[in-house]
Amino acid sequence: MYKTTLTALAATTVLFAGTAMAQQQVDWDKVQIKTTDLGNKTYMLEGQGGNITIAVGTDGIIMVDTQFAPLSDKIKAAIKAISPLPIKYIINTHFHGDHTGGNANFQKDGATVIAQDNIRIRLIAGTTNGTTGNKTAPVSGDAIPKETYFGGVKTIEVGGRKAELHHVYNAHTDGDTWVYFPDANVICTGDVMNNRHRYQQVDFANGGDIRGMIRATNDWLKIANDNTKIVVGHGGLANKANVAEYNAMVKAARERIEKLVNEGKTEAEVVAAKPLADLDKTWADNDQAAANFAKQVYNSFKRS
Repeated sequence: MYKTTLTALAATTVLFAGTAMAQQQVDWDKVQIKTTDLGNKTYMLEGQGGNITIAVGTDGIIMVDTQFAPLSDKIKAAIKAISPLPIKYIINTHFHGDHTGGNANFQKDGATVIAQDNIRIRLIAGTTNGTTGNKTAPVSGDAIPKETYFGGVKTIEVGGRKAELHHVYNAHTDGDTWVYFPDANVICTGDVMNNRHRYQQVDFANGGDIRGMIRATNDWLKIANDNTKIVVGHGGLANKANVAEYNAMVKAARERIEKLVNEGKTEAEVVAAKPLADLDKTWADNDQAAANFAKQVYNSFKRS
């Protein structure tokens, strides 16, 4: 197996500063891929960017997310070490480049990327981060999912393995999908949650909404048990207790900031009031991260 090289700075860059900047700061040659066996021929791959899940069927593989394009060869090698079977389907959990950057490299090999349709729209149009203002250029061709769905639950099967795709309206973005592998008792959250015990970006300029994060985590708590393995967007493998703690945090953030919104407070007034001060002590990397999260939750209720 391989050892992961992943610094807190790089993780923060990916989550808050934008894909282009993150890629400029990474020495791809030094990034290695760590493989964790989750049982029942299901695996988590960690490298640089969003965590990947691999489910091996009798005649092919289902993959969740693709990380950054420069890592595709290393990721393919890690998957070949697991199984020589072809990757048939790739599920994108959302549009951010640290989860979709390798799409073209895998679709050129014959895989089909599936995503909620808003991911296709965001990738084709290009996007702007509402917190930082950083822009991500449009992509085309094999970088775009070949198959999309709009809402509800979509099920795909490969060689006896079933993946349930659940659209969240709206959470980290407006195109989030979380994935459930019932036969392995594995949930893949995308960036609706991390396991770094840190605030997760609410990408309000691209449809993100704190209320969707609550809905998704409520759903996970309903289906998870003490043996469920939860592959989050960033950070190590999580469990039901980790989800419960995160769920309590996002509920508290929503309740406190929505109250101030309803009182007519401006964004600046909400940030100055520090309604999440007690949470910031454990969930914020620094003062700027605390202010950013307050702004993002505020704009959940203000976005058009």
